[in-house]
Amino acid sequence: MATCPECDAAIEVDEFDVDKGDQLSCPDCGSNLEVTGLNPIELDLAPDDEDDEDDDEDEDEIEEDDVEADDDEDDADADKDDEGWEE
Repeated sequence: MATCPECDAAIEVDEFDVDKGDQLSCPDCGSNLEVTGLNPIELDLAPDDEDDEDDDEDEDEIEEDDVEADDDEDDADADKDDEGWEE
């Protein structure tokens, strides 16, 4: 029996079914846990996938920059059209 480090719930884990580094979820609080020890079974909070989140944020920033660049190009095209009408 192991204990959730987040909510202290007792978690039944079969030591023959898990390996060190395996991840599981606490049935009470839903925290992502990682097996850090096998005899006795020890659990710790699993590391967040911050690298994946940072990649997603970078992609969002790139898309926003592309939209802003397109808007600037449209404004420049509109200015050229306007200049033709002034003559």
